[in-house]
Amino acid sequence: MRSEKGFTLVELMIVVLILGALAAIAIPRIMGGAQTARINACQTNVDLINSQIELYNANEGAWPTALTDVTTDPNYFPDAVPPSCPLGTAYNYNANNRVDPHSH
Repeated sequence: MRSEKGFTLVELMIVVLILGALAAIAIPRIMGGAQTARINACQTNVDLINSQIELYNANEGAWPTALTDVTTDPNYFPDAVPPSCPLGTAYNYNANNRVDPHSH
């Protein structure tokens, strides 16, 4: 008497269908989470740059005339590399001496 153990084709197909359904649910949520992370990183960068602008004003007694006055100064960004927006948008220095948050 032969007793072979294994899965039938129907059982394997059911497992594949279940995994496919789970992937269809999970992948959009993961992608949405990545976008949320990029938006949060962008806002953190804006807060960091604005803090450095405040520090520049405290040290120099005047507001920077351009954003590059702060972002290229190693006293404020030691690597001389300012944070870049993970969404690929440039940061804008406004008349209120702040970097505007992006609208997402």
